[in-house]
Amino acid sequence: MPAANPTSRKAKKRRTLEDLKPHVRDGRYRLARHAVRHATAEGFTEQDVVATLLMGRELVRYLEDERLLVLGWFAVSPSVRVPLHVVVEFSKPRFVDVVTAFIPDDPHRAISRERLAEVLRWDRARLESEVQGRSSSD
Repeated sequence: MPAANPTSRKAKKRRTLEDLKPHVRDGRYRLARHAVRHATAEGFTEQDVVATLLMGRELVRYLEDERLLVLGWFAVSPSVRVPLHVVVEFSKPRFVDVVTAFIPDDPHRAISRERLAEVLRWDRARLESEVQGRSSSD
């Protein structure tokens, strides 16, 4: 099998949250079904996701996956704000995909790829981890 030519591979983009904000402001984003399910289950809205992307801060840039993890906050009452993590994919040049959004267990800790994969699987991931004897924070 011939070796892969490194120049033939698609170069990964290096985009920041600031690069993506104009797309979000202009409505050029799409909420994945997974993000909508989390919003329904956890009590936040599309507007909360958008506000996180426009006013939140970038926690982690996953260049291999062309994704960003963003931390923001949403109000549940006039005096209570809840953290919100939003994962966006920026592989499309003029569009942003909101892969998922969720209320984090520890909002200031950048999550590992394994934890991100669990979050993206959403449904039974945490229970399966606990059954196998691993905590969800591993």
